[in-house]
Amino acid sequence: FMITISEEIKNFVNSQKLGYVATVSNDGTPNLSPKGTIVVMNESTLVFADIRSPQTIQNLQNNPSVEINVVDPFQRLGYRFKGECKIINEGPEFDKILDYYANVGIKSKINSVVIVDVESMSEVTSPSYDLGVTKDELISKWKKYYS
Repeated sequence: FMITISEEIKNFVNSQKLGYVATVSNDGTPNLSPKGTIVVMNESTLVFADIRSPQTIQNLQNNPSVEINVVDPFQRLGYRFKGECKIINEGPEFDKILDYYANVGIKSKINSVVIVDVESMSEVTSPSYDLGVTKDELISKWKKYYS
């Protein structure tokens, strides 16, 4: 079956400045790495750049399974994506993705890009929503906290 990432979710993910990529190390332990380049490419694919990710890349070369979490720190909601990836560092697809990153202002050198075929996706929400707290109330609370 095919996962469909809606335009709304795409806009959400592409507007966030930080997400987290989980991979499995050679010894079977988890590895979690923050990434500032996670974007939705199309309705079933995410991509992120390898700027300074030697451990993430090594882990994915040995085991292409990955989970990506992107959560808005103010709304306290987001999405979890699981899938398999491929790593590319040359060719027309690589060049196209580099152009995209250049256009959105990424100035760091990109060594390779990781393309994730999303196999499952779910929403992540704060338990505060279960208590009847509204999105606006959470945004206000966390903006006050961080200011």
